[in-house]
Amino acid sequence: MTDGGTAAPGALRCFGDGDPLYEAYHDDEWGRPVHGEQALLERIALEGFQSGLSWITVLRKRPAFREVFEGFDPEKVAAFGSDDVERLLADARIIRNRMKIEATIDNARAVIALHDSGRTLDELFWSFAPAPGARERPAAFGDIPGWTAESKAMSKAMKKQGFRFIGPTTAYAAMQACGLVDDHVATCPVVLGRARVLAPGGVS
Repeated sequence: MTDGGTAAPGALRCFGDGDPLYEAYHDDEWGRPVHGEQALLERIALEGFQSGLSWITVLRKRPAFREVFEGFDPEKVAAFGSDDVERLLADARIIRNRMKIEATIDNARAVIALHDSGRTLDELFWSFAPAPGARERPAAFGDIPGWTAESKAMSKAMKKQGFRFIGPTTAYAAMQACGLVDDHVATCPVVLGRARVLAPGGVS
């Protein structure tokens, strides 16, 4: 357990209990702010690859994804051609889906197009963050929506800029992964840990 010490007795994570990799992602990454072109392009790409699959499958393949997609450097990925697509389709270490691979390349090109117009992916992506406290913390994981008005607007805007594989549901998953929203449930050890740290008399 991280960010607040030992979890309260009986407290369960929102997801990931029992798998060290999944637990670390839940505790250290999910719901925490992510900025920067490469980091955001990676999260968007991986959320797209996850569509129809379990997130732990993507997590286990993330090191290979980072390797084959050049660390998700937009300029490098934008330069990928048909030979690179075939190379990636032959690499069993990643999820071999032509549409998702081509979408990742197109998304890198969309990032470059944003730069050419004087904007950044960071600026565009974070412009859809809801106001802090706009929604109460979910009481249970089942209370978390699959998409929101903000994710629907993000999806529409990003598609207009040339991004692919970013429907409202994928956009919301990316918003969760990148900390635009914090959907840890009220009883999650991460939330309870933060509460203990911030409580009067608590140890920082």
